[in-house]
Amino acid sequence: MTDLLLRPDLLRRGMSEDDVRRALRTGEIAPLRPGAYLDATDPRWRDADERHRALTEATYAQLAPGAVVSHVSAAVRHRLPVWGVPLGTVHISRDRRSGGRAGRRLRSYATSLASDEIVLVDGLPTTSVARTVVDVARSTPFETAVAIADAALHTEVVDAHELAAAVLAAGGRRGAGRARSVIAFADARADGPGESRARVRMDVLGVAHPVLQHRFDDARGRHVGTVDFWWPREGIIGEFDGMEKYGRSLRPGEKLGDAVMREKRREDALRAQPGVRTVVRWTWDEIADFDAVAARLPQVTRAS
Repeated sequence: MTDLLLRPDLLRRGMSEDDVRRALRTGEIAPLRPGAYLDATDPRWRDADERHRALTEATYAQLAPGAVVSHVSAAVRHRLPVWGVPLGTVHISRDRRSGGRAGRRLRSYATSLASDEIVLVDGLPTTSVARTVVDVARSTPFETAVAIADAALHTEVVDAHELAAAVLAAGGRRGAGRARSVIAFADARADGPGESRARVRMDVLGVAHPVLQHRFDDARGRHVGTVDFWWPREGIIGEFDGMEKYGRSLRPGEKLGDAVMREKRREDALRAQPGVRTVVRWTWDEIADFDAVAARLPQVTRAS
């Protein structure tokens, strides 16, 4: 459990109700939910995922026994990316036939839960990664669910066989058909939500399926670069320019500008490789309205 500031604890330490209200008003403490706070200087407050983890713990402490953290809240606890999902509501499941409820702060699902579908994550009962991915796939937009499924496979916290078994176990539950489509589309080679979202947009817009994470070596066998997307027939490389990618690639003592310049030299080397005709790049902001980028990429009719 994280160090939460709970109202009863603050009162026991000598703060009055007026003191608590004053601390909230002045911004000394930040509210997670009624009666639960974080110190305003706590870095978790500024990070949506970390804030949701703390909110989940504060909420779980108030629940009757038998609750299992699930759906999006479980994805956050498993440290899977949850792009496109509001994180103000905690999701839990209970092993029962009925009694699910949807509130502003808490969404409770009544569902069957097998013992092997429940694991402990930092002390809280949580649905397993496979069950979590399938539950999210049943209940969130396709693009969001693919990003989570891709990440689970890419980080190897689950494998394709486990996801297939979890989909099968979902049976006739609401959204099971959509979950099957998500799992069928998921790919362990996608490295981050930006690449996952681009894959979905390509599929919708009729772009030919690319090779993911293709490695280029020069004539001496030296590694030139591994690209996000590659269409060998047309000689087109596709690259997602997410700034978090540059942040991940920073070397000790290196600044962001150094990483960007290194990427420029890498692209020049890639363009010089045999068979490469052009490199098409796009940013995070271009993914939602991907038509202009897609028009520069091979279409299904030309690649078939």
